[in-house]
Amino acid sequence: MSVLVVTGTGTGVGKTVVTAAIAALAAADGRSVAVVKPAQTGAQADDVGDLAHVAALSGVAEGREFVRFPDALAPVAAARVAGRPPLDLATCSAPIAALAKQYDLVLVEGTGGLLVRYDEQKTTIAALAASLTAPLLVVAAPGLGTLNHTALTVEAVARRGLECAGVVIGSWPADPDLAARCNLTDLPRHGAAIVGALPAGAGDLPRDAFLAVARVGLGAQFGGTFDAADFAAAHAQA
Repeated sequence: MSVLVVTGTGTGVGKTVVTAAIAALAAADGRSVAVVKPAQTGAQADDVGDLAHVAALSGVAEGREFVRFPDALAPVAAARVAGRPPLDLATCSAPIAALAKQYDLVLVEGTGGLLVRYDEQKTTIAALAASLTAPLLVVAAPGLGTLNHTALTVEAVARRGLECAGVVIGSWPADPDLAARCNLTDLPRHGAAIVGALPAGAGDLPRDAFLAVARVGLGAQFGGTFDAADFAAAHAQA
């Protein structure tokens, strides 16, 4: 798994924190890591972006951002509003593949959800994953509505013939409500294998504490100790 594309069921679900957690574990285990954000939206040229947040949490400073737009919109809309050409996502494939030859792991964080468009040709992060033959990790919200959003996302990945590396709950609440607890049982029944759950507020932790949280919150394929059955048994309401 030299390239992993991190996508989500929507915006604000915790993709950046999950990306940082995977990067932190890989780096702590002695692997070289690079992080790519093809399109950063909602940030001015001198604003702190997602790559800087990942670096602060994980210590992984190697990264590349291809384009940045000031408005918090889908990349194609952000480019249009800014009066600039959209990112040609196809041009990102070769540089990312080159990074994969230099680093043990390259993490590619998408913008928004899986089918958010980057250009007027309806190009999405799924197309980039296909060009890289890379699996997609889906980050989901914990609460009400996530069953439909997650099932649709996982189904869209499968219909494109792409590999889904599982689902990580990006911000598990300290006091989960009934819907969140039931979702631990129901998400796998909707075809969404849970491979991690990071606690709400993890992105505000200092680096050492964040690494410890990442270790507990991600599954063995990422170097963590998270076990979906144990987590469900501790929290789920059938």
